[in-house]
Amino acid sequence: MDFTNIFWFIVYAFDIVLFIGTAITVIYMLVFAIACLFTKKFDVPRAKKQNRFVVIIPSYQGDDHIEKTVKSVLAQNYPQRLFDITVVSDHMDEMVNLRLAQYPITLLVPNFKYSTRAKSLQFAMANLPEFKIYDVVIILSHNTIVESDFLERVNEAYETAGTKAVQLHRASVRRETAVSNLSAIFEEINNNIFRQGHINMGLSSALNASGMAFDFTWFKNNVGKLRTAWDDKEMEALLLQQDIFIDYFKDIYVYDDRSRDLKTFNQQRGRFLSTQFYTLFKNVQYLVPALIRKRYDFVDKILQWILIPRTLLLAIIGFMSIVLPLIYMTLAIKWWIAGAVVMFAFALATPDYLVDEKWDKNFLMAPVMMFLGALNVFKLSPGKHKYVNVNKKNNIYK
Repeated sequence: MDFTNIFWFIVYAFDIVLFIGTAITVIYMLVFAIACLFTKKFDVPRAKKQNRFVVIIPSYQGDDHIEKTVKSVLAQNYPQRLFDITVVSDHMDEMVNLRLAQYPITLLVPNFKYSTRAKSLQFAMANLPEFKIYDVVIILSHNTIVESDFLERVNEAYETAGTKAVQLHRASVRRETAVSNLSAIFEEINNNIFRQGHINMGLSSALNASGMAFDFTWFKNNVGKLRTAWDDKEMEALLLQQDIFIDYFKDIYVYDDRSRDLKTFNQQRGRFLSTQFYTLFKNVQYLVPALIRKRYDFVDKILQWILIPRTLLLAIIGFMSIVLPLIYMTLAIKWWIAGAVVMFAFALATPDYLVDEKWDKNFLMAPVMMFLGALNVFKLSPGKHKYVNVNKKNNIYK
């Protein structure tokens, strides 16, 4: 084979292999984007029981947002005797801690060498009062705001779901910049494809780090198994390994009150990439056993982790659509079609309130921003977050 033949063999082989992976991912997105459109409206009945909640808020350097979050949870119209708030203040400013100590909450101040949400959650559970009895644990991020009827609605939803894990609707309230607007769009696309679309097809919802509610006993027995910075994906795997369905309630909101710049956005995309690769590596061994046992919920989740991450998908399609015409025009046509299909899927999954004059302009930035986010995957490694046992020797404010 001469050099020309070798060159074209490499081009064709690279093109077809990459396109097969891309096409499968695009079809997967399209199927669940269509599925999310067929949401049935139903009224959640009033719960016959008022559950006792503990709301855990892990906060790593969340000085600018944590007080808003605490105040919104304290403002609930749910009986105060039936819920407690625990804030894990990880490397926050001392003055912020002093202000938080004035609220009727439990404030825990650990001193982790390597900080992860998993260790904050473990520390919180290790320091809950032994005499308190809880039914449900709710995990909120330090930058989320909830409405005054939040706990009442969660109580009703949890009783209606009849499962041990519920994901609530996380939405961004900040859209001042192109980056924050694009972040809000992607958040809702993920909600519709990986949560509502899956629920509509009888499959489990994906978890979303904040706005998660779990059976207290299950969470207490399993939180110690978390080992990385990516606790939400680890919990997804644990739940599905135990055949526990993850429900999703679209009408119960937790509002993300954090503004995003390009650096933060790219770091977040890089984290998502690292999370997917690491979770796949840990769970791909269960794919064949799950197929044999017909555990299709778990099979779907593993396949979801095998697919090309959304962070890379738009970047790959954009790159191939631009480069291939310079090599051989015919090769690019299928990539243009794939790009049109995935944009159509994302458009279907984008709520109407986000489709305004900013939408088209900001969406054109997506491939570039996705590529920059993908570069950050090499800066995040599971090995950097060493697991350290937590105990009760750290500072506690009550």
